[in-house]
Amino acid sequence: GRCGDSGKVWGRGMCPVCVFFNIITYHVLGFRSMHGRITVQAFSFDQHFKAYRKDEFVKAFFNDPNVSANLKLLTASGQWTTLGTKVKKIEAIVVPCTQVSMSFFDRLYSEGVVRETGHIVKCYDDYYDGIPISDELRKVLLLEDSDHFDLFSQSNREEFLFCLFKHLCLGGTLCQFEDVLGPYLETTKALYKDLISVQKDPETKEIIITSTIFKVSAYVSINFLSLITFHQ
Repeated sequence: GRCGDSGKVWGRGMCPVCVFFNIITYHVLGFRSMHGRITVQAFSFDQHFKAYRKDEFVKAFFNDPNVSANLKLLTASGQWTTLGTKVKKIEAIVVPCTQVSMSFFDRLYSEGVVRETGHIVKCYDDYYDGIPISDELRKVLLLEDSDHFDLFSQSNREEFLFCLFKHLCLGGTLCQFEDVLGPYLETTKALYKDLISVQKDPETKEIIITSTIFKVSAYVSINFLSLITFHQ
């Protein structure tokens, strides 16, 4: 199969077994802010995707000449460039993706992390890996000794929805935090809906997610991290 650039999802409408996927790329060295440092690209694959061959598939993806010529990544100096080289090593981990409702975050209200007004409860300033913590939300996301850390189990924290939410909330060391929860939830929901595919189960009528999510570390001359969502 051939992979195309993000301007158009190549192969759409050409083959009934196409696998469409998005790739989110962001720089992990000296990560200070998301502004201008995160991008989403869409590619397609015109053959059957077999999840058990994910490592082989992901490495072939990064080493495809079309991907190499078009996949964007950020250099250490903060400039966007294209991959343009062979990937030496990849690590692909399946990211759970089962949540279909933003009610997943209601516990933040019921347990006193966020007030009924939507305002995030403040706390004494602290730091974690250079990230300032000045409210209970960031304590929940980062500090294991937080009184509310157990609101989300380990399996909850591995969910793709939670990963997106956490990334948007934390941003980087220069992130200007919101005082209310609403913008975080709205942006998380918008991204989540754009990045996954769903369908209704014909028997139960429940909404189920058909996308497979991988967290991919690809190693070349510099490191970059990607999240890939597959739409089958």
